[in-house]
Amino acid sequence: MSLIEKIKNKKRLTQEEGEALYELDLFTLGELADTIRREKFGNKSYFNINRHINPTNVCADICKFCAYSASRKNPNQYTMSHDEILDIAKNAIDNGAKELHIVSAHNPNDGVEWYMGAFRKIKEHFPTIHIKSMTAAEVDFLHRQYGLNYDEVLDMMIDSGVDSMPGGGAEIFDEKVREYLCKGKVTSYQWLEIHKKWHQRGKQSNATMLFGHVESRANRIDHILRLRDLQDITGGFNAFIPLVYQRENNFLKVTDFPTGQEILKTYAISRILLDNIPHIKAYWATSTINLALIAQEFGADDLDGTIQKESIQSAAGANSSNGMKLDEFVSMIKNAGFTPVQRDSLYNELEVYS
Repeated sequence: MSLIEKIKNKKRLTQEEGEALYELDLFTLGELADTIRREKFGNKSYFNINRHINPTNVCADICKFCAYSASRKNPNQYTMSHDEILDIAKNAIDNGAKELHIVSAHNPNDGVEWYMGAFRKIKEHFPTIHIKSMTAAEVDFLHRQYGLNYDEVLDMMIDSGVDSMPGGGAEIFDEKVREYLCKGKVTSYQWLEIHKKWHQRGKQSNATMLFGHVESRANRIDHILRLRDLQDITGGFNAFIPLVYQRENNFLKVTDFPTGQEILKTYAISRILLDNIPHIKAYWATSTINLALIAQEFGADDLDGTIQKESIQSAAGANSSNGMKLDEFVSMIKNAGFTPVQRDSLYNELEVYS
């Protein structure tokens, strides 16, 4: 059976076969991925009304790809108080946000209570808002910094009001690549173990992959298949997000950046390989909105959201610092030929813009 026949017959592909997908021409690959996407979601393109909050840029870890951390090229350190975080949350919710996406650097100065207390304050004032927060890298940091085991950190998160986990910190799972990119940070095994434990608590999370830097195509396929393996066990990932590496203000010194075709192929391959993760998100903050809309024809069915404000990707050159207005977002999706669907954080449909 040929590779294309295996895909059409919904047979799972191996590492070697996954790598071979990159050798297919772009439009063949796109057609295969689009067929799968449309079987699942028709013409729908999902997004949510969300606000990214990045409460501190002071970081104990050193990642070569990061332009956000104040310990590297960014000399302007800041750490928000709980009241400042609460003010941002209130403003976001007043402007329609259904989700607060809260991701921080690994600040060694403020303690566990700074993290957990912020969540509790938000939930006390806004009990219905969905808090997506604490990457596996942040969980691992609290474990290392304060001698807490993963179970203790995850239980504190739930008790403090965290509803779901973002997928950050995954980067690329190959440990040789990780050692070069982010030595000392959460390992691939630990990242997967933390998400497994989160899923075992009945909670959902996203999964990410940072690509387009020093990794190989084989590294990408290995990463995707490890996620597929864990999803077989837990079923807790609701979306996979291939994050396009942002090139400015960091220490990687990458000169060979992926083309638009390579990025679209990676979205399509993700859709083909991940038969058990429902959604593929083209996160427009890293891919650009135009490429993210094209990616909806190459297997992706989600664009993330309006964001309102974003600091991490924009520090490295992404055009996402001020988010996007809802009416503009809806119009762009419609103009691309898709049906915009506002969703909540767990992909329940809230409004269909016909």
